[in-house]
Amino acid sequence: MTENDFVLTGKLALPMLGKVCWKAPSNIALVKYWGKKENQIPANPSISFTLDACATTTSITYTRLENSAADFQFELYFEGKLKEDFKPKIHTFFKRTERFLPFLKNYEFTIETSNSFPHSSGIASSASGMAALALCLMSIEKKIRPDIKDDFFYKKASFLARLGSGSACRSIEGDLIQWGSSPHIPNSSDLFGIHYPFEVHGNFRNFHDTILLVHKGQKTVSSTVGHDLMHEHPFAKERFSQAHKNLDKLKSIFASGDLNSFMEIVESEALTLHAMMMTSLPYFILMKPNTLEIINRIWAFRDATKTPMCFTLDAGANVHVLYPESAKEKAIQFIQDELVAYCENGHYICDRIGKGAKQLSTAIG
Repeated sequence: MTENDFVLTGKLALPMLGKVCWKAPSNIALVKYWGKKENQIPANPSISFTLDACATTTSITYTRLENSAADFQFELYFEGKLKEDFKPKIHTFFKRTERFLPFLKNYEFTIETSNSFPHSSGIASSASGMAALALCLMSIEKKIRPDIKDDFFYKKASFLARLGSGSACRSIEGDLIQWGSSPHIPNSSDLFGIHYPFEVHGNFRNFHDTILLVHKGQKTVSSTVGHDLMHEHPFAKERFSQAHKNLDKLKSIFASGDLNSFMEIVESEALTLHAMMMTSLPYFILMKPNTLEIINRIWAFRDATKTPMCFTLDAGANVHVLYPESAKEKAIQFIQDELVAYCENGHYICDRIGKGAKQLSTAIG
């Protein structure tokens, strides 16, 4: 598919008013995406587990204007409070998507959004937030064009979400989502995420993710800045090649259920992501001392007990502890006994693989 396939054309029968609501989860990448081209195109492919508990719920109430407005008309509420400082990002998103959603200036929108996790928890909400927003807009498009098929609906939602936040395109569906063109993955695309098309062993079907909140404050360097620093990075070419190779290796690993090889790739990817940050110009470090302490304790525990548990990191200090259902009891006990002490205020979140976003019922529309 091309971008032109997602352009809404023809005479549009616009409804007068309505309300739509979606709950979209966050995700955690196994093979990391770091570095992007124009129009939110990834410099390398990635793959992620869709989460379940960490999610954003967003509703849009829409009222048709008498005449098309000169600019986008919307108010944004976060956790019930008007958030003017969130509006520029949404305005940019609307500008990027207007070509594909030509009805945007025909409506006044009230956007209400909230997270299932505290805003100060150090978990990025851009993926879940932009996914939920994109799905709401697709539900409005569905009102205009009721004949849209589900497959197209979710592909376009992923496509739109990507224009708000790259990783958001992996938060539309579940449970294992691949994004970015790869010569060895049929139908893979830089434009949207797809269900991983190959065999996946039962070992990976009920994975857990316990998120250790090492640092809840704002990151010193944003992901947007970090992505941009890959353009002149001395190791960028090798990094992008490594991501392709790791994605290829996962095919046999997922099919066989090889947890040891899986953990090796996942941890290597996490450390490589942060190595790219530490070797860019300007260089920066997002890990904290407690991040490293947790990693070392996970390694020691795994060596001593042979429990299939590994870590991964996003672009921050928090540690995602991944383990299969079979190791849940041992993993939770270890986390409570040894790792929680390194979390800010002892805070952590228990999550697991989920099935993707869900539409919620609304009173009108």
